[in-house]
Amino acid sequence: MAQLIVRNLDDDLVGRLKRRAADHGRSAEEEHRQILRAALRPGSLLDRLQEFPAVGEDADFEPVRDAQRELSW
Repeated sequence: MAQLIVRNLDDDLVGRLKRRAADHGRSAEEEHRQILRAALRPGSLLDRLQEFPAVGEDADFEPVRDAQRELSW
């Protein structure tokens, strides 16, 4: 297997990676592998968008045009 060394990472980024790994019950190294696998898996943007769960109806996302708002200055 190949190895990958990533240099010059911000401490904050590494901290977030470690917290995310802990949340998933795995090492930071394994979390890094999972992130890379997910980011680089084959498939089109359409394929990935279709993986999102179906929530709401189309009408739920239509803008409200006639609503009047009270403005406070």
